[in-house]
Amino acid sequence: MYAYINGKLTFKCPAYVILETGGIGYQLHISLHTFIAIKDQENCKLYVWLHVKEDAHTLYGFADEGEKRLFLHLISVNGIGPGTGRMMLSSISPIEIQEAIVKGDVDQIKRIKGIGPKSAQRLIIELQDKLQKEGSGTLISAPLNNTAREEALSALMMLGFAKIAADKAIDTVLKNTSETLSVEQIIKTTLKTL
Repeated sequence: MYAYINGKLTFKCPAYVILETGGIGYQLHISLHTFIAIKDQENCKLYVWLHVKEDAHTLYGFADEGEKRLFLHLISVNGIGPGTGRMMLSSISPIEIQEAIVKGDVDQIKRIKGIGPKSAQRLIIELQDKLQKEGSGTLISAPLNNTAREEALSALMMLGFAKIAADKAIDTVLKNTSETLSVEQIIKTTLKTL
Protein backbone atom coordinates (compact mmCIF):
# COMPACT_ATOMS: atom_id res chain seq x y z
CA MET A 1 0.00 0.00 0.00
CA TYR A 2 2.81 2.44 0.94
CA ALA A 3 6.23 2.45 -0.71
CA TYR A 4 7.89 5.29 1.19
CA ILE A 5 7.16 8.48 3.10
CA ASN A 6 9.28 11.58 2.61
CA GLY A 7 8.98 14.35 5.18
CA LYS A 8 10.17 16.11 8.31
CA LEU A 9 11.23 14.13 11.36
CA THR A 10 9.34 15.70 14.25
CA PHE A 11 10.35 13.02 16.77
CA LYS A 12 13.17 10.46 16.88
CA CYS A 13 14.08 7.73 19.31
CA PRO A 14 15.79 4.37 18.72
CA ALA A 15 12.44 2.53 18.60
CA TYR A 16 10.24 4.82 16.49
CA VAL A 17 10.02 8.14 14.67
CA ILE A 18 7.24 10.51 13.73
CA LEU A 19 7.55 11.63 10.12
CA GLU A 20 5.37 14.57 9.10
CA THR A 21 4.28 15.07 5.53
CA GLY A 22 1.25 16.90 4.15
CA GLY A 23 0.21 17.95 7.64
CA ILE A 24 -0.01 14.34 8.84
CA GLY A 25 2.40 12.77 11.32
CA TYR A 26 3.09 9.08 10.72
CA GLN A 27 4.48 6.99 13.57
CA LEU A 28 6.95 4.51 12.11
CA HIS A 29 8.53 1.72 14.14
CA ILE A 30 12.19 1.48 13.23
CA SER A 31 15.22 -0.67 13.88
CA LEU A 32 18.43 0.52 15.47
CA HIS A 33 20.04 0.36 12.01
CA THR A 34 17.55 2.91 10.68
CA PHE A 35 17.91 5.11 13.77
CA ILE A 36 21.66 5.27 13.22
CA ALA A 37 21.20 6.18 9.55
CA ILE A 38 18.74 9.04 10.20
CA LYS A 39 19.83 10.24 13.64
CA ASP A 40 21.26 13.59 12.48
CA GLN A 41 18.67 14.31 9.79
CA GLU A 42 15.75 16.72 10.00
CA ASN A 43 14.10 15.54 6.78
CA CYS A 44 14.28 12.06 5.37
CA LYS A 45 12.70 9.43 3.18
CA LEU A 46 11.81 6.16 4.87
CA TYR A 47 10.68 3.04 3.04
CA VAL A 48 7.61 1.69 4.77
CA TRP A 49 5.68 -1.51 5.33
CA LEU A 50 2.19 -1.60 6.80
CA HIS A 51 1.35 -4.45 9.17
CA VAL A 52 -2.40 -4.95 9.42
CA LYS A 53 -3.84 -6.87 12.34
CA GLU A 54 -7.36 -7.19 13.63
CA ASP A 55 -6.75 -4.65 16.38
CA ALA A 56 -4.01 -2.42 14.91
CA HIS A 57 -2.37 -1.03 11.79
CA THR A 58 1.36 -0.53 12.37
CA LEU A 59 3.84 1.18 10.07
CA TYR A 60 7.47 0.08 9.99
CA GLY A 61 10.11 2.39 8.51
CA PHE A 62 13.47 1.54 6.94
CA ALA A 63 16.41 3.76 5.99
CA ASP A 64 16.98 1.91 2.72
CA GLU A 65 15.31 -0.60 0.44
CA GLY A 66 17.85 -3.30 1.31
CA GLU A 67 16.86 -3.25 4.98
CA LYS A 68 13.16 -3.33 4.08
CA ARG A 69 13.70 -6.24 1.69
CA LEU A 70 15.63 -8.19 4.35
CA PHE A 71 12.91 -7.46 6.93
CA LEU A 72 10.26 -8.84 4.55
CA HIS A 73 12.36 -11.96 3.98
CA LEU A 74 12.77 -12.45 7.74
CA ILE A 75 9.07 -12.13 8.53
CA SER A 76 8.18 -14.52 5.70
CA VAL A 77 9.69 -17.31 7.82
CA ASN A 78 7.17 -19.12 10.03
CA GLY A 79 7.51 -17.99 13.64
CA ILE A 80 9.24 -14.68 12.84
CA GLY A 81 6.88 -11.74 13.25
CA PRO A 82 7.47 -8.02 12.71
CA GLY A 83 8.59 -7.51 16.32
CA THR A 84 11.19 -10.26 16.08
CA GLY A 85 12.28 -9.01 12.65
CA ARG A 86 12.83 -5.54 14.06
CA MET A 87 14.67 -7.02 17.07
CA MET A 88 16.98 -8.87 14.69
CA LEU A 89 17.74 -5.69 12.72
CA SER A 90 18.39 -3.87 16.00
CA SER A 91 20.71 -6.56 17.38
CA ILE A 92 23.08 -6.90 14.45
CA SER A 93 23.39 -5.08 11.14
CA PRO A 94 21.46 -6.25 8.07
CA ILE A 95 24.69 -7.27 6.35
CA GLU A 96 25.68 -9.39 9.37
CA ILE A 97 22.26 -11.08 9.38
CA GLN A 98 22.52 -11.79 5.68
CA GLU A 99 26.07 -13.14 5.99
CA ALA A 100 25.11 -15.36 8.93
CA ILE A 101 22.16 -16.83 7.00
CA VAL A 102 24.14 -17.33 3.78
CA LYS A 103 27.04 -18.97 5.66
CA GLY A 104 24.67 -21.09 7.77
CA ASP A 105 26.03 -19.62 11.02
CA VAL A 106 23.41 -20.88 13.50
CA ASP A 107 25.41 -19.65 16.52
CA GLN A 108 25.49 -16.03 15.27
CA ILE A 109 21.74 -16.02 14.56
CA LYS A 110 20.66 -17.64 17.82
CA ARG A 111 22.54 -14.97 19.83
CA ILE A 112 19.72 -12.60 18.88
CA LYS A 113 17.05 -12.21 21.57
CA GLY A 114 13.98 -14.30 20.70
CA ILE A 115 15.77 -16.59 18.23
CA GLY A 116 16.41 -20.15 19.36
CA PRO A 117 18.26 -22.94 17.56
CA LYS A 118 15.16 -24.14 15.68
CA SER A 119 14.26 -20.64 14.48
CA ALA A 120 17.88 -20.02 13.45
CA GLN A 121 17.93 -23.24 11.42
CA ARG A 122 14.55 -22.42 9.85
CA LEU A 123 15.84 -18.97 8.82
CA ILE A 124 18.87 -20.55 7.17
CA ILE A 125 16.89 -23.27 5.38
CA GLU A 126 14.24 -20.90 4.05
CA LEU A 127 16.36 -17.84 3.23
CA GLN A 128 19.87 -19.02 2.39
CA ASP A 129 19.31 -19.26 -1.38
CA LYS A 130 17.23 -16.06 -1.55
CA LEU A 131 19.83 -13.96 0.23
CA GLN A 132 22.94 -15.14 -1.59
CA LYS A 133 22.50 -12.52 -4.32
CA GLU A 134 21.13 -9.64 -2.24
CA GLY A 135 23.07 -6.86 -0.49
CA SER A 136 22.27 -4.69 2.52
CA GLY A 137 23.38 -1.31 3.83
CA THR A 138 26.09 -0.84 6.41
CA LEU A 139 25.92 0.70 9.82
CA ILE A 140 26.77 4.35 10.25
CA SER A 141 28.29 5.25 13.58
CA ALA A 142 26.49 7.85 15.62
CA PRO A 143 27.90 10.21 18.20
CA LEU A 144 27.05 9.94 21.88
CA ASN A 145 24.70 12.53 23.33
CA ASN A 146 23.83 13.31 26.93
CA THR A 147 20.69 11.18 26.91
CA ALA A 148 22.24 7.98 25.57
CA ARG A 149 21.18 5.93 28.59
CA GLU A 150 17.60 7.25 28.51
CA GLU A 151 17.30 6.70 24.75
CA ALA A 152 18.60 3.16 25.12
CA LEU A 153 16.14 2.45 27.94
CA SER A 154 13.27 3.92 25.92
CA ALA A 155 14.21 1.80 22.89
CA LEU A 156 14.37 -1.41 24.93
CA MET A 157 10.98 -0.66 26.48
CA MET A 158 9.52 -0.01 23.01
CA LEU A 159 10.94 -3.38 21.94
CA GLY A 160 8.89 -4.99 24.71
CA PHE A 161 11.31 -5.34 27.61
CA ALA A 162 10.17 -4.50 31.14
CA LYS A 163 11.58 -1.21 32.43
CA ILE A 164 13.12 -2.72 35.57
CA ALA A 165 14.88 -5.53 33.68
CA ALA A 166 16.11 -3.19 30.93
CA ASP A 167 17.28 -0.61 33.47
CA LYS A 168 19.23 -3.22 35.45
CA ALA A 169 20.77 -4.67 32.26
CA ILE A 170 21.88 -1.22 31.06
CA ASP A 171 23.45 -0.51 34.45
CA THR A 172 25.37 -3.80 34.23
CA VAL A 173 26.60 -2.98 30.72
CA LEU A 174 27.71 0.53 31.69
CA LYS A 175 29.48 -0.68 34.85
CA ASN A 176 31.41 -3.33 32.93
CA THR A 177 32.98 -0.92 30.44
CA SER A 178 35.41 1.92 30.82
CA GLU A 179 34.59 3.29 27.35
CA THR A 180 31.93 5.86 26.52
CA LEU A 181 29.24 3.94 24.63
CA SER A 182 26.86 5.33 22.04
CA VAL A 183 23.11 4.67 22.28
CA GLU A 184 23.47 1.95 19.67
CA GLN A 185 26.34 0.25 21.51
CA ILE A 186 24.41 0.34 24.79
CA ILE A 187 21.35 -1.23 23.13
CA LYS A 188 23.29 -3.89 21.26
CA THR A 189 25.32 -4.91 24.29
CA THR A 190 22.24 -4.91 26.52
CA LEU A 191 20.25 -7.03 24.05
CA LYS A 192 22.90 -9.72 24.40
CA THR A 193 22.36 -9.86 28.16
CA LEU A 194 18.55 -9.77 28.31
